[in-house]
Amino acid sequence: MTQPPLKIAIVAGEESGDLLGADLVRALRQMSGRDVRLVGVGGRHLKELGLSPLFNAGEIALMGLSAILRDLPRLIRRIGETARFVSAEKPDCLITIDSPDFSLRVARKVRALAPDIPIVHYVCPSVWAWRPGRAKAMRPHVDEVLCILPFEPKELARLDGPPGTYVGHRLISDPGVLIAAAMQEHGSDPAEQGGEKTLLLLPGSRRSEVRALLGPFGETVSILKARGHRLRLLLPTVPNVADMVTSITGQWPDKPEIILDAQKKWQAFGEADAALIASGTVSLELALSGVPMMSCYKLDAVMRMAQRLITVWSASLPNLVADRTVVIEAYNEYVRPQWMARHLEGLLTDSALRQWQKDGFAEVRRRFATERPSGELAAQVVLRHIRK
Repeated sequence: MTQPPLKIAIVAGEESGDLLGADLVRALRQMSGRDVRLVGVGGRHLKELGLSPLFNAGEIALMGLSAILRDLPRLIRRIGETARFVSAEKPDCLITIDSPDFSLRVARKVRALAPDIPIVHYVCPSVWAWRPGRAKAMRPHVDEVLCILPFEPKELARLDGPPGTYVGHRLISDPGVLIAAAMQEHGSDPAEQGGEKTLLLLPGSRRSEVRALLGPFGETVSILKARGHRLRLLLPTVPNVADMVTSITGQWPDKPEIILDAQKKWQAFGEADAALIASGTVSLELALSGVPMMSCYKLDAVMRMAQRLITVWSASLPNLVADRTVVIEAYNEYVRPQWMARHLEGLLTDSALRQWQKDGFAEVRRRFATERPSGELAAQVVLRHIRK
């Protein structure tokens, strides 16, 4: 007798969460031997698997406290709408993915409206970095957290949060990362001191990041050039900031090659001698690819006021995973081109500093390793809750 399809409610706003959800759904179909019917909110990857979104996922893909505060009334309305819809659908499980300021509020309301629906949250909120009280606050309405960083289950336990299971990070098996890592491993060491070096510039995917960082990045490049370095500049970016990137770098004496194609991005990672980046997930992409880097960030006005709430010792994910300083960070008033240029000199050449980072990246890869793909490990947890 054919089993009925699993009905899975899903809430994913960010592109990264949409990808995680799609991997999980494919694994659910394979491991359960059943079809999966999707309801809820998601993007293009989940739509390809049959989801008809309740509304455009872009509406909840907000980043930064300032953006959330500006759009709060509409978010509150969408939270109630989503929770009522999910409760009425009576799914076998609700999976909320990332976007905690939206998705965890949906989870709380669904638990109140339909207590029998299992709720699994994918991507642990950064309770280890700030507002640690959120961990315990999740317990009544989240049955388990699927963690993508290896230290997070212990942090959830320490903070009296819901159970957490490390399921791996999709970047570990990302084809682009694997290609770039192979190129780095088999490529030549940096050329002699006077040879041309390839420097990656990654100023972020938000317009506020690009506006804050691309100026200091340009000054850093100019200082390196004045100090005798021959540089090939590559700047992978995304469509929503491409116009701003083109406009700002168009005023530089030495203009970078702007890359929008994803495949060419990984090619650039493979060819790079070092990178100057905006702090974020790209630091993990580079670490797993084996590209030495320096990380920078300037907090927006609201986050500056909330800075005292930050409890984590580093904002660089490779540092947190390795549990030691691997990537040097420059923040706010310390984003100083003169210092950044001199630090990058050590990364662009065959130096002890460069080798220190490379050794740290090997430790990051070791700690991230899992025996099975992340989608399968995540699906295993979801199926355990469905079968209870």
